Amino acid sequence: MKRRRLGVLGGTFDPIHVGHLDAANAASAALALDEIMLIPAHDQPLRVSEPRATDFHRFALATLAADDRPDWRVSDMELVRQGRSYTEDTLQALQDCGWQASQLFFILGTDAFAGIASWHGYPGVLDLAHFVVIARPGVAIEEATMRVPELRSRTCPPPTGEERLDGPARIFLVHADTRDVSSTMIRERLASGLPIDDLVPPRVARHIQKHHLYGAVDNLHGKDQRL
Repeated sequence: MKRRRLGVLGGTFDPIHVGHLDAANAASAALALDEIMLIPAHDQPLRVSEPRATDFHRFALATLAADDRPDWRVSDMELVRQGRSYTEDTLQALQDCGWQASQLFFILGTDAFAGIASWHGYPGVLDLAHFVVIARPGVAIEEATMRVPELRSRTCPPPTGEERLDGPARIFLVHADTRDVSSTMIRERLASGLPIDDLVPPRVARHIQKHHLYGAVDNLHGKDQRL
């Protein structure tokens, strides 16, 4: 019997956008994941500035992005934990809830993986789950792996078929086409009064505009503004 596989995508999500969703979809397809869990961070350790939106709104935006996806859910575990949001603590908490390392698949982009040696708990954090590295515009998989040559022996392509993934945690490299979008780009466009229709799911855009997040102006007069 196939054991359930949980994909974990953490981030500040300030705001969540189609690039995040592309990464999760690519990981799900490559590793045959059964569920995707989005985890908004309370305090991203490597982020220079504070989130522009509150914890409440960032959680709401992630929930709206996952709303029409039955196998996706959003967890507030890092928001209620307060303090720094370390991946090591989150993966350990999931194991405390009954998940085994071989069932957890932590999803990240090549840009984040290139700097993973600076993460809290490195390299031990890599033993707490499989890591799924998704190609992102601007940082090719080959370039990202060159920055952490000590991890090359742990990297491999996704398995084929129904291969069991027991044993030591691995680092799976997934070549995928993900859209070139960033939260910074979205915030800058909103501050300039520019549309973000192709950068976030429609319900996320409506929530941003309705609550005037990131300097957005509500331009949906006469349209359906339901969340």
